[in-house]
Amino acid sequence: MTDVLHVRGVVLPEGIERDLYVVDGRITFSPAASAVTVADRGWIVPGLVDAHCHIGLDAQGAVSPEKQVEQAELTRDTGTLLVRDAGSAADTRWLDGRLDLPRIVRAGRHIARPRRYIRNYAVEVEPVDLVAAVAEQAVRGDGWVKLVGDWIDRDRGDLAPLWPGDVLSEAITRAHSLGARVTAHVFGTEAMPDLVAAGIDCLEHGVGLTPDLIDAMAARGTALVPTRLQVGRFPEYAARGEERFPAYAKHMLTLHARSDAMLAAAYEAGVPIYAGTDAGGELPHGLIAAEIQAMAALMSPFDALAAGSWRAREWLGLNPMLSEGAPADFVVYETDPLTDLRVLSAPSRLVLRGAVIR
Repeated sequence: MTDVLHVRGVVLPEGIERDLYVVDGRITFSPAASAVTVADRGWIVPGLVDAHCHIGLDAQGAVSPEKQVEQAELTRDTGTLLVRDAGSAADTRWLDGRLDLPRIVRAGRHIARPRRYIRNYAVEVEPVDLVAAVAEQAVRGDGWVKLVGDWIDRDRGDLAPLWPGDVLSEAITRAHSLGARVTAHVFGTEAMPDLVAAGIDCLEHGVGLTPDLIDAMAARGTALVPTRLQVGRFPEYAARGEERFPAYAKHMLTLHARSDAMLAAAYEAGVPIYAGTDAGGELPHGLIAAEIQAMAALMSPFDALAAGSWRAREWLGLNPMLSEGAPADFVVYETDPLTDLRVLSAPSRLVLRGAVIR
């Protein structure tokens, strides 16, 4: 590793071949005589982004510090240099001292009602305490709060909203007053109108979106992280719950069947869409290339890659472009990813915070 680097290649999204220099962790186009060339050809992409990831979690809950590092390394090694951690029971802030690991933007812990989400994941409160819980997690996070919008209601035997609309509105307003944005896990349709009307900033999964809700999101600029790989597992989740909750199982299969049409409609309507794997629960880390490819089945390769790179970086408050003075976080590929997104699985060079990772 060195503080002065030289890279030559086609810079995306501009598509212009350039010489980049890295000095003190930042990009410059001014030649540096002492620079070491670490890539002299290829395509240079702003570091990939996993906008829905759970470093610090596995299927049982919080994981050890050693496991947190392993998850972060798996995420990084496939080109993800920025993560929005969409809820974690573990305190991973100590990882910020590891400059070789991805930058993390945190949402604190999930907020759910008692027995209405995955065990050991969430801060569990009743609606009367939601506003206070949101304020607490806004401080714990890095400008995001994560709500659980719907989950199985055991009495109903199917997905149902967790929060009344008036409480959601007060809670989201409180988060905004503290400078935090709010996102929500939501599968089905029933919970969505109150979430969107309350001013939610982002929906995760969002498979139950209807045309009117999509139009409202597009008008408000409400983002969607569709987690295509996670949604692809809905038939498995339906099979697990079929014996005890047959209505839920049928509902999940219906949602899965309409997931392509939902995402295509949201894309056509202009809803801001970002790539997220939902890694860290049942899914392993390091799947961002597969997630971007899955999104590209329903949008252009350019927009799919943008959703997992420069547009997502801007959304999360980082410099989206490889411009003069920008942080040197980028990935180099041997061939053009816009021609074949499969190359995203095999980066030839990773530069993070101005240092060569590999």
